[in-house]
Amino acid sequence: MPTQAKAAVIDEITTRFQESSAAVLTEYRGLTVAQLTTLRRSLGAGSSYAVVKNTLTKRAADAVGHSDLAPLLNGPTAIAFIQGDPVEAAKAIRDFAKANPLLVVKGGVVEGRTVDAAEVTRLADVESREVLLAKLAGAMKGNLTKAAGLFQAPLSQVARLAAALQEKKESEGGPAATAVAADTAAADAPADDTSAATTTPDTAAADSAVSAD
Repeated sequence: MPTQAKAAVIDEITTRFQESSAAVLTEYRGLTVAQLTTLRRSLGAGSSYAVVKNTLTKRAADAVGHSDLAPLLNGPTAIAFIQGDPVEAAKAIRDFAKANPLLVVKGGVVEGRTVDAAEVTRLADVESREVLLAKLAGAMKGNLTKAAGLFQAPLSQVARLAAALQEKKESEGGPAATAVAADTAAADAPADDTSAATTTPDTAAADSAVSAD
């Protein structure tokens, strides 16, 4: 391959490493073109699955700071360059490998970090972004419900206090008895005794405050 053509290929692979959320290196020995096409389509829109030359890919990997991929670049190599959620792509590759054992996952790069084949498998076992978000939303809803209960607790206590005071008043004779008692006290009090006149408005104000609360 002419030097200029090699440089173009290296630049392309370098760009794909830089723009992808993940890159999974695989060995595809024995798989047909139709099978590889099926795998490529399962990776989702924007993702690609390309057969690469190991020597050129090593140079591209060095350019993006992933020289530790070199041991994986031997034998027939194809790389899945992922756009989007790496978890979904890892699931697609895992499921394809189960149905097509000739596909061997070597390792790769996930969000800038070099990983081995076992880590790619563990990534495939992680719950999808949608499921995790749904669980997070459920947890937040539960916490908000607890918070709302705490906010409502003081109001409930006030309501119970008001009800208890009302029951106490009724057990002592109700509004009619209270009115009779007040009239009797006013009749018995001396003309210059202002204690009854002072107490009654304060008591009414207190009752009004409880009722308002």
